[in-house]
Order: sequence, then C-alpha cells, then structure tokens
Amino acid sequence: MNTSLFSSKTVAAAALAVTMASGSALAQTNLSTEAARQMVEPFYNMLTLPATKDVRGIAEKFLAPDWKSYSDDTNFKGREAFINQVMGFGKLIPDLKWEIRDVMVSGDRIVVRSTLSGTPSGPMFGTPTNGKSFQAMAIDIHTIQNGQSVKVHHIEDWASALRQLAVK
Repeated sequence: MNTSLFSSKTVAAAALAVTMASGSALAQTNLSTEAARQMVEPFYNMLTLPATKDVRGIAEKFLAPDWKSYSDDTNFKGREAFINQVMGFGKLIPDLKWEIRDVMVSGDRIVVRSTLSGTPSGPMFGTPTNGKSFQAMAIDIHTIQNGQSVKVHHIEDWASALRQLAVK
C-alpha cells in the first residue's frame, strides 16, 4: 500500500534539484552513478541488521570525525550520537533493512533514495507494534569530501511506518 502523497521519482527529482547549485569535487571527477553507489553502500550496509555488525568500525571509515546528520536546517547529531542511534535501532528492529533504490550525483553531493523495512520487537516511537512490519522511504543527501561523508541531510517517512504498524 503506497501512502505517499508524492511518487518516489518526484521526491528524488526534487532532492536532485536542491543539490544542483553545488559544482565541485565529485562533479569535477565525473563520478559515475555506479561509483557513487559504491561509495555510499557501506553506509546503508551499516544500517542493515546493525545488531550483527561493527557499526562503529563502519561509521569511522565512511563518516568524517566531525560528521553531522541533519534532520532539518538547524538540528543535527554528530557521529557518536548517530552510532548509538543505529545500535539502538538494531536492538529495537532486529531485521532492519535499508535498500538503495536510486543514486544521483551533483557536485560534491550524492543523493540516495532508499527503502527501510523491518519488524520492531516492541513499541516504536510509543506505537504498539504487535509483530507487524513496516516499509518506508528515505532520502539522504550526503556531502562527500576526500572519500568520506562530512554531512548528510535526510528524511525518513516514519509517519508511514507508524501508520502501517498501527493498522488493526
């Protein structure tokens, strides 16, 4: 069931349009979409089944020490807080999976549309789950310097996930 107001192509196109003003590092190296995908794949691998992985080790290779994760224009968390959050999600959602759907490159930014899915083992954001699963979309805009992400602006459709979990 698709509960999104906008198609994934519309959202991905809008995310790319937001990044078009940047014109440097990655664009100058003519990074292909496939090369960009390979560059960000460790990030999504880290988010998939995180309870079974060395999240910190993966994060320290891909995320710069002063990396920031922005959920809006002013609020961010640093690398350490993000690592702890990922490990917490791994405990709450043991089968958590992130799958890359689209990758686009613009300047020093890699835009990724992905899906996240899983079955929470307990209440999620205060919502009882009763063994139900969810699938939702995410959009990330990674800014890359020297082969590492220095920041990411992101949005996950947690509202859709919660609606799926709350259905009677």
